[in-house]
Amino acid sequence: MASVFNDYYSHENHGPFELFDLGNFSLEEGGTLHDGKLAYTTQGTLSAQKDNAILLPTWYSGTSKIMADVHVGKGRAIDPDKYFVIIANQLGNGLSSAPSNTPAPFNMARFPHIRIGDDVRAQHKLVTEQFGLERLELVCGGSMGAQQTYEWAVRYPDMVKRAAPLAGTAKNTPHDFLYVETLNEAITSDPAWNNGWYTDSHAVQVGLRRQARLWSVMGFCTELFKQEAWRELGFSSTEDFVVGFVENYFLPMDPNNLLCMAWKWQRGDVSRHTGGDLKQALERIQAKVFVMPIDEDMFFPPRDCEAEQQLIPNSEFRVLHSVYGHLGLFGIEPDYLKQIDRHLGELLATPV
Repeated sequence: MASVFNDYYSHENHGPFELFDLGNFSLEEGGTLHDGKLAYTTQGTLSAQKDNAILLPTWYSGTSKIMADVHVGKGRAIDPDKYFVIIANQLGNGLSSAPSNTPAPFNMARFPHIRIGDDVRAQHKLVTEQFGLERLELVCGGSMGAQQTYEWAVRYPDMVKRAAPLAGTAKNTPHDFLYVETLNEAITSDPAWNNGWYTDSHAVQVGLRRQARLWSVMGFCTELFKQEAWRELGFSSTEDFVVGFVENYFLPMDPNNLLCMAWKWQRGDVSRHTGGDLKQALERIQAKVFVMPIDEDMFFPPRDCEAEQQLIPNSEFRVLHSVYGHLGLFGIEPDYLKQIDRHLGELLATPV
């Protein structure tokens, strides 16, 4: 069966991006990503000394477009007039190689399992082979992007000068693993999913809508609904917000792509490098690190992030405030963007 075409994953929806050829890329879980492609975009100009590069990996469901919209801009901390910004789309997200765009026989339900380490090795191949980089001024990502940020700092400690994991952990928690399992089951329990062999990705709308409702519960926080902060976005009721914002966000996406990323998210764990010893893994980090949780995050509460931060040498704990909880990462609130810029500006100004 051929892959199901989904025009959501297009330049029209996600802006211009380029494809880096990974070739036949060996995977940590076993098997091979055949003719793998890593989608990326850049802003700014790489200096002659190659000493101004920043890497931004993407989160679950996200692409390079939202990372650029939230984090990059003139006058911002990550200013393309000053830095060469590389935004790498994680494998499985629909722009990079994914179940939805891989030819048979490795398409859809036969797409191989990807690990966070595979993403980072692919990104390392990109930045070293395509751009000739030996150091990164900063690696910064939120949620699954934070998992990749930690993986970068542990796997390539000599290369990462600064790291800013936002709203995410170095080792996924049992609670978060279980929550992601419910997200997956919301999709796979839809008969239209058909064990991953649906004939139209939009046919799995019941499962995608159910998943969106779970995101509404945990992706935001109780204060958002108590304060009816969704009114600021033009919605008239909780139901109007959940359907018009959250369901509308997930409905165009490919279910197998989401499942691919979720499997990876559940198993994010830098202690795989040190036989399960998280302290030993985090002590490998040489970068200056700002660990930046969101205060109302119900996925990755600050206490979980702080417990890891205390194991990281030369690190600081910087809490962000957002009534949108984990999905404050979307940069909906102007004050959130100001907080991000203040902290990242301080981190980038810190001599390393």
